Amino acid sequence: MKRSRFSEEQIIGTLKEHQAGLGAKELCRKHDISDAAFFKWRSRYGGMEVSDAGH
Repeated sequence: MKRSRFSEEQIIGTLKEHQAGLGAKELCRKHDISDAAFFKWRSRYGGMEVSDAGH
């Protein structure tokens, strides 16, 4: 499996931006990620805090 170029902390931070009101399309463009990657992240890391990462 290919390693992500983003750490779990970065992914959770990106998802927090989405929760703060930034649209999915804007986030994908800003962080140079695909829509599929964003929605995969959201299903895997949604609702987590940075302190939860790695556990």
